[in-house]
Amino acid sequence: MIPLRQSLKMGSYLFSQRLRGRRRYPLLVELEPLFQCNLACAGCGKIQYPSDVLRQRMPVAQALEAIEESGAPMVSIAGGEPLIHPEIGQMVRAFIARKKFVYLCTNGILLKKKLDLFRPSPYFAWVIHLDGLRERHDAGVGREGVFDKAVEAIGEAKRRGFKVTTNTTVSSADSVTDVRALLDFLNDELRVDSMMISPAFAYEQAPDQQHFPGVEEARELFRELFSDGARKRWRFNHTPLFLDFLEGKAEFDCTAWGIPCYTLFGWQRPCYLMADGYVDSYAELLETTEWEKFGRGRDPRCANCLAHCGYEPTAVAAATRSLRQSIRSFASGG
Repeated sequence: MIPLRQSLKMGSYLFSQRLRGRRRYPLLVELEPLFQCNLACAGCGKIQYPSDVLRQRMPVAQALEAIEESGAPMVSIAGGEPLIHPEIGQMVRAFIARKKFVYLCTNGILLKKKLDLFRPSPYFAWVIHLDGLRERHDAGVGREGVFDKAVEAIGEAKRRGFKVTTNTTVSSADSVTDVRALLDFLNDELRVDSMMISPAFAYEQAPDQQHFPGVEEARELFRELFSDGARKRWRFNHTPLFLDFLEGKAEFDCTAWGIPCYTLFGWQRPCYLMADGYVDSYAELLETTEWEKFGRGRDPRCANCLAHCGYEPTAVAAATRSLRQSIRSFASGG
């Protein structure tokens, strides 16, 4: 569920953008202050860089400047594994001081060790990546024991008063039974604050190219997954319209500019899933990217994409244009 403070801030932000007549603006920035990770997941396309790139770390000042330039009210810090970054605590504190909502994405391996660097805040949440229960998740990340470390870390973070969200990527190898078991475990046993879910995107550089689902395959799974009303019980950190989109009950164009990505190389276009070059400024990203070329039906690489980075911003915009959908989003908590 999306916290009330965040919902109100986002509502005010969206209204102000419309008053200014702005056509394109960010809801959230995906910040990648490093690419190095302590795992080598078969479906990941972010860790295939040469060793000299994997050793690089983005300075805190550079990260702050980029987010301030964009004006985005939220930042999702990813990578790589951001807890490897030696200044990650300082970076998070600086964003919170500027009242930016921060989602810190991690595989959970280092979380217990690094918890003392952080303090609970209404502007801060952990995002733990879990793609299945023990056997499924450990197989996906290529290492035994990672699931148990993540679960233990979630429990400790909750005990210390942190908000905890999870992020699950569904592949063609997942069954409805498996995904439902994971969501029930996260929702009812671990009692995480909210959950995110999205089909896997076909990274060109990922070692495993066999388990990226097509659109119809993914939607069939989500229709069955949500068929008994469980969707209303699970605490999702998504708008209801995005969940409709996953089921195929709604169709949207991709809003690639809604969640831009800033990396060690600069602003990545068009999105954090595809890299068609980099620019130095956010203004240049908006003005020089041919946004109409991207999305399903436009770019072949986007053919099987249902990712939240492109379609959640569209769903948010659609909800704010409809009183009924706005009430529906507020009533669902997100």
